[in-house]
Amino acid sequence: DPEEAFSFSEQMLGHRLLTKQVPEGIPCKQVMLVENVRLERELYLSILMDRNSQGPLLIGSASGGSFLQEAGSSVFDRSTIASLALRPDSVVSTEHIDIVDGLEIDQCERMAENLGLDVGTAAFDQTVEIMIKLYSLFAERDCTMIEVHPLGEDSHSGEIVAVNTRVQFDDNAFFRQKAIFAQRDWDQQDPREAKAKREGIDYIGLDGSIGCMVNGAGLAMATMDLIHSRGGKPSNFLDVGGGANEHQVQTALAILEADPRVKVILVNIFGGLMRCDVIANGILSVSREIGIKTPMVLRLQGTNYEDAKALIAKECGIYGDIRLVDDLDEATELAVNIAEGIVSSSVDEMATSINENEIDEDPLELSALVGESVAVAANAQSNDKRTIPRFEGFSL
Repeated sequence: DPEEAFSFSEQMLGHRLLTKQVPEGIPCKQVMLVENVRLERELYLSILMDRNSQGPLLIGSASGGSFLQEAGSSVFDRSTIASLALRPDSVVSTEHIDIVDGLEIDQCERMAENLGLDVGTAAFDQTVEIMIKLYSLFAERDCTMIEVHPLGEDSHSGEIVAVNTRVQFDDNAFFRQKAIFAQRDWDQQDPREAKAKREGIDYIGLDGSIGCMVNGAGLAMATMDLIHSRGGKPSNFLDVGGGANEHQVQTALAILEADPRVKVILVNIFGGLMRCDVIANGILSVSREIGIKTPMVLRLQGTNYEDAKALIAKECGIYGDIRLVDDLDEATELAVNIAEGIVSSSVDEMATSINENEIDEDPLELSALVGESVAVAANAQSNDKRTIPRFEGFSL
């Protein structure tokens, strides 16, 4: 009924679609109208990249996708699927696909039999053909996953139909699949992730209060682990990469600064290909243009570190609350303490001594002094669990 379809569409368009995966909801801008199909039975079929076999994996189940819910998992949990397939009572069948030879006909026929289809029937032949076409799509379009859930037998015509299909593409294949990626609807993504992606920055939003900017995925994950080990929670994963420029650094900091959940920004850069002075200039550029109101803990090591340290020490007191700390453990501890509103009295006293000009005003000496104070604070924190207000009016 066209009127009924219009009525339901009107209730969906312009509203936010709430799902288990996205509890905050995503805006509904389009509604797809499809033929109503009654299924005689439901099957499950997917192709995805399997890390264990280091190649594509064909997965099928004659029980539809119910095994995913029963396992309390999803198709993305490859280890769960692999373990289910090995069980004697498993309802899951798998076929490892040779990356050179591709999906063979006999593999498709074996899978169709495992799906409960009779050899020689139209449904059997159609399913085999669907598998072959799915793998062609998978290989030619650089997919990481194609899932048909459900694949069903039409109770009226007896034909095998793909009722619902999900496809994921490899982001690294953008240069080959520009027409595919041009169809991406950025409104369906986290605005912060969308902005970062446009600038070539890897960003994933989380639910913590410590903003992270790191170069290199491994170092980023290690930094997040350190935050967790200190009792903090990162608000994001952000990897600016090894060849980021000042503009990308500015974009990354602007994303973190605009996040109302972020109470402190922890920057951890190991300068190899990425020069520390590029990071420093990017930070100062953002500070001059929009002002960094969020406290920042900055840990830089590597290429042009001394130049970066001098730049930060010279200007950071003017443009923002930036703490320069050499040791990663101490930097992490300080970031967690700031996020929780805890600052050791040792740091408080050191801030007072600096404000009262009890030492020479050489920028590098000031930086070294604060680094030492953070170490004292970290040691004091392990023995003193009192909540002490963080110091005000002091920046380095």
